[in-house]
Amino acid sequence: MTKTHSLYIGLMSGTSLDGIDAVLASIEPSGLVSLQGAVSAPFSPELRHALASLQFPGENEIHRENQAANALALAYASTVKQLLQEARLQPNDITAIGAHGQTIRHQAHLPNTLAYTHQTLNAALLAEETGIDVIADFRSRDLAAGGHGAPLVPAFHIQQFGSHTEERAALNIGGIANLTLLPTTGVVRGFDCGPGNLLMDAWISAQQGHPFDRDGGWALQGQVNHDLLNRMLADPFFAKIPPKSTGRDDFHLAWLEEKIGQDNIDPEDVQATLLHLSAHSALEALGCYAPNTQKLIVCGGGAKNIALMNLLKTKAEQLFKHPLLVTTSEVIGIDPQWVEGLAFAWLAWAHKEKRPANLPAVTGAKGPRILGACYPA
Repeated sequence: MTKTHSLYIGLMSGTSLDGIDAVLASIEPSGLVSLQGAVSAPFSPELRHALASLQFPGENEIHRENQAANALALAYASTVKQLLQEARLQPNDITAIGAHGQTIRHQAHLPNTLAYTHQTLNAALLAEETGIDVIADFRSRDLAAGGHGAPLVPAFHIQQFGSHTEERAALNIGGIANLTLLPTTGVVRGFDCGPGNLLMDAWISAQQGHPFDRDGGWALQGQVNHDLLNRMLADPFFAKIPPKSTGRDDFHLAWLEEKIGQDNIDPEDVQATLLHLSAHSALEALGCYAPNTQKLIVCGGGAKNIALMNLLKTKAEQLFKHPLLVTTSEVIGIDPQWVEGLAFAWLAWAHKEKRPANLPAVTGAKGPRILGACYPA
């Protein structure tokens, strides 16, 4: 590896609450990123429960959150050490870690200075445990400038997925799904478009005790309930004009149960309907804001859901008048699972280079801002 490259680590644990992705990224002075290694580690049941319980108000929250922030830092540090060991590197080989933390509140829609977002993580403890500078708290600077603080990955998407000859969009399907619109000319836009895996994971966990629906197999056993689908799509979030962002504050198991109401719907039919909700809401948004898209690049954990990918392809044929190629980030040589981790490695690089990393057209901020706070080792 030449000296023109710097090594960064990106850490991502998303709204699915399934675990940690850690990636090792080589970043050129231009900002071009290449994947050098990656590992995943599931959350312990205790940590998953602690983080899940913080999604809503409860007793003794401050104490419980700080305990969870410490536990998350230790889990992150363990994953970083595993990544370094597999790559045969030392902490001083790494310029910095970009750590997303775990979102436990996202209230970006509140007016003026009442808006806030909060990602829990003891970043100082992570720096202490790893011996590497940590860049964290990426969202709050954009929020202070009047933005939503999310989504943050579009600036990375344009760097990695953009084209001068083909109208493209990137669909990141984590717990929440977000779109980045990548025109050949003009302004890059992006926004959260609705639930990705979050509701499907919550429903199968409640009904069967499984953390997720592998390959969408259970959803395929059911039939779409169109009345339920229409009630869910009537949620005001879907009609909001971007910039917009969402999270577990808006979409959660109680929200789903309220939409089901007193209807006697088979559990597998609910799962099938949730699969359609994720696909339909994303493609409807794409058709509304970028109808000329030629290629949709899917990344995130949802790209591993075979049933969801097949449904996106089928619905694309129904909703678009022209051919829309639905593929994954594998087409440019990046495993879909590692894209968000790479994005946070890139955000750490942008912080170190003092480069703004938000896109005001995406988040609604007053202007470009340098994101993140540094915790030196």
